[in-house]
Amino acid sequence: MATVITEKLSRLFINLRQVPQLMAPLSPSTVSSSEVPKVFWKPYIHTGYRPVQQTWCYYFSTLFQQHNEAINVWTHLVAALILLLRFQQLSQRVDFGQDLHAQPLLIIIVASITYLTFSTLAHLLQAKSEFWHYSFFFMDYVGVAIYQYGSALGHYYYAIEPSWHEKIKGFYMPVAVLLAWLSCAGSCYAKYRYHQSARLLSRLCQELPSSLAYMLDISPVVHRIYTAPPSERADPALLYHKCQVLFFLIGAFFFSHPYPEKWFPGKCHFFGQSHQIFHVCLVLCTLAQIEAVVLDYESRRQIYSTLQGDLAHNFSALCLFTVTCSVLTAAYMARKVKNKLSFKEE
Repeated sequence: MATVITEKLSRLFINLRQVPQLMAPLSPSTVSSSEVPKVFWKPYIHTGYRPVQQTWCYYFSTLFQQHNEAINVWTHLVAALILLLRFQQLSQRVDFGQDLHAQPLLIIIVASITYLTFSTLAHLLQAKSEFWHYSFFFMDYVGVAIYQYGSALGHYYYAIEPSWHEKIKGFYMPVAVLLAWLSCAGSCYAKYRYHQSARLLSRLCQELPSSLAYMLDISPVVHRIYTAPPSERADPALLYHKCQVLFFLIGAFFFSHPYPEKWFPGKCHFFGQSHQIFHVCLVLCTLAQIEAVVLDYESRRQIYSTLQGDLAHNFSALCLFTVTCSVLTAAYMARKVKNKLSFKEE
């Protein structure tokens, strides 16, 4: 038996030694910022870029190579796989097809997987060309809008207290749809119009709608945290909600400020970029949020079934409307980019 195990381990070791050869680059290794168009440049990141105009197989193969987008790709890819596994586990005890009140839970889980998948594809494939750089990030912004709507719905449906529901029920969901779309449209426009120039205007277009959306979307959670009686403060769902708020705020700081690469210019090409820290924080926020919503779905049924009645189908329709508006906006902006690049080539 020991001999058999030793032989199997030896074969495994030999196979593992061959992995780097299988993952070898199909094209030139990373290049400096001077060798790629300006649209790909990141502040304080001088190298680690992938060459443009390679084959699609090359960019898919860079999933297993070291470059300045590798960690951004893997953080959201791993999180998407974790949520897929969590969804499979939940589907064994939650009847998503027959339980009307499970529809918002399904929406927020699918929305989370969608934005993580779109982000993974954007960071993995955007280096193909200037057009695909814009197009994949427009797709990424669609995913963000869908996730914003899913978050707003999950908080409004399951986490909200009756007193706060009474105050905001007349406008919360319509405004959440509007702000989710504005986040997508503002981010697409900022990417198209400003990119690295005019940073203040770019941040205004991208971050203002997203900030307003977050303040609205998280309001049911914040209200519940601050009004919870002492007997409910040990509720595990509340702990997860507090964690999601904390992780989001930390992530928002690193999204808006280029630290630590600004402190160490030229030293964070592959690891330590602010956007990578933002990705990790956002993943932790999403995972905590999903667990909180699942716990609320399981423990607060009497509250939300009374408050929401049979409105779940309406919220599903609003989700479809948000997706449609965001996709059309991204497609329109991609066409404008194509026209712009064609004009530049002429």
